[in-house]
Amino acid sequence: MLKEKIEEALNTQIKIEAESSQIYLAMASWAETQGLGGTAQFLYRHSDEERMHMLKLVQYVNERGGKALIPKLEQPEKEYSNLHNLFQTLLNHEIHVSAEINNLVEICLNEKDYTTHNFMQWYVAEQIEEEALARTIMDKLNMIGQDKGGMYLFDRDIENISVSSSITPAK
Repeated sequence: MLKEKIEEALNTQIKIEAESSQIYLAMASWAETQGLGGTAQFLYRHSDEERMHMLKLVQYVNERGGKALIPKLEQPEKEYSNLHNLFQTLLNHEIHVSAEINNLVEICLNEKDYTTHNFMQWYVAEQIEEEALARTIMDKLNMIGQDKGGMYLFDRDIENISVSSSITPAK
């Protein structure tokens, strides 16, 4: 049985993962309307991955005797000035998510819920990958600058970048 404080923290993380999925879906839609099909496909996959992260949490809370809450979400940003702005927003968001996961892990340790702490280690490792990927993309965009040929190649190549090597499907 989950302690109330742990259940509350997990439900907060469920909302964060749901928001992440919506943010990346909105980014994908923006990219698609800008003619950036490769970027759009990358972000659609990223949105799906974040939804799987949310589902994994929902199932964990329910399996441990808690009640997962499906949150109401605010409309995410829908306009970006350029790809650099979009991916900087993505990187900043991933850094925020990492901090929230670390807070949740700390709550687990303080509450001596080692089962949930162990479960959350997958999210800790996942966030290391997410931040590294976002930083790599930013490095590439910074290298390209405003070169249109470079942007074309970036958009073509990003479609094939793996969002994560460790996606675990929901049960």
